[in-house]
Amino acid sequence: MLNNISNSWQEKLKEEFQKDYFKELMFQVENEYEENICFPPKELIFNAFNSCSFEDVKVVIIGQDPYHGQGEANGLCFSVNNEVKIPPSLRNIHREIASDLDSIFMPTNGNLDHWADQGVLMLNASLTVRKDTPNSHKHLKWNTFTDEVIRMISDEKEHVVFLLWGAFAQKKGAKIDKSKHLVLECGHPSFAHSHKKWFGNKHFSQTNEYLKKIGKKPIEWF
Repeated sequence: MLNNISNSWQEKLKEEFQKDYFKELMFQVENEYEENICFPPKELIFNAFNSCSFEDVKVVIIGQDPYHGQGEANGLCFSVNNEVKIPPSLRNIHREIASDLDSIFMPTNGNLDHWADQGVLMLNASLTVRKDTPNSHKHLKWNTFTDEVIRMISDEKEHVVFLLWGAFAQKKGAKIDKSKHLVLECGHPSFAHSHKKWFGNKHFSQTNEYLKKIGKKPIEWF
């Protein structure tokens, strides 16, 4: 599994990989995949790190855990494979982007690889899940690992945009250093919360304005 992590992250996380909790975590994940149907496919568990190097990270989106339906999860939070129906949360994300950026274009698929290619790290708190059972791997120590990733980005980089959607993400990102990064918070884009707390957040234009201000290329969201 660890072979599917880019060299830059391998170097940054090599000490973490040697810790007892992480070794135990990998053992438990192997058992889960042997005894149950789990997502994403094993080779895509660390896809977020393979798709966006540490050096390239300029935006971080924090999710909770992978989609739990057959064929949906691809290792990037909120993203699905090309042939998969766009989930409600992601459709609401697309609608907010279109409104925020005054665009009439709407994507026909939910694959967000093009975000990762531009420096958007799409990180779930838990990187695995059992089929049809959301939060089924929250008892594993994925949170310990992803907390360390967030701390490392906050401590070692500057001027990163953190998008924290919903109470879970906001709690997980509570220790991000706001004096050196831009932290944007709002409700979660899931259907249940979208109308009151999601639409109109303008996170995508704010992100691009900030990136341009610090001399970085803005994200092409569509």
